[in-house]
Amino acid sequence: MNRCAYIFLDESGNFDFGASGTNYIVLTSVGMSRPFQVSSRLDDYKYDCIENGTDVEYFHCYNDRWDIRKAVFDLIAAHLDDMRIHCLVVEKSGTDPALRQTAGLYKWMLGYLLRIALAEELDAGAKEVIVITDTIPVNKRRKAVEKSIQLAVARNQIPKMKYRILHHQSRSHYGLQVADYCCWAVFRKWQKGESAWYDQIKPAVRKEKKR
Repeated sequence: MNRCAYIFLDESGNFDFGASGTNYIVLTSVGMSRPFQVSSRLDDYKYDCIENGTDVEYFHCYNDRWDIRKAVFDLIAAHLDDMRIHCLVVEKSGTDPALRQTAGLYKWMLGYLLRIALAEELDAGAKEVIVITDTIPVNKRRKAVEKSIQLAVARNQIPKMKYRILHHQSRSHYGLQVADYCCWAVFRKWQKGESAWYDQIKPAVRKEKKR
C-alpha cells in the first residue's frame, strides 16, 4: 500500500473578479501515503471534543473555534514528515482575462498544480495515485477536474501511472480536512499577511508558486 499515494485537494478564496472578490485564489494539494498517522490523532481529538461537550462532526478551519483550530494545526504540525504540500497562489489582478471564468481558471490551476504534485509522487516511487477532492466544486467542474488530471499525467509523460479521481464530502476524509487547514493557512498569509498559521505547516511545503 505504500506504493499508492493520495493527493487531497482544497481551494481558498473565490472566483469573483469584482470589487467584493478576494485578491487571491489558492489551490493546495497535500500528498500522503498510508498509514495516515495524523488521521488517528485527529479522530482521537474529535472525540475528546465531544466528550468535553463540544459537538464536532468534522474539522473546517474557517468555521472552527480558535482553540480547536490551534489544536488541529498543532496535530498537523506534529505529522509534517508524512505530508507533501504544494500550493498555487493566483493573484486575480494579474490573471489573463481569457481565464476569468470559473471553469477555465480552475482547470488551469488544477492542471498546473498537479503536474508538480504528480511528478513528486512518481519520483518517490508511487505506482498509483488517488486524487480526492471535496464534492463542493464537483457539480460545476467535474469534467474540468477530470480533464485536468488526464492532461497532468500526459504532460508528465507517465502514461503507465495508474490514477483515480474521487469526489467525496470533506467530512469523510481527514486528509481533505488537513488540506482545508493547509490551504486556509496559505490563503491567510497572502490575503491578510498573517503568517503564524502558515509557519506551522511551512516545513512540509515543497513548492509554493505565485502566478
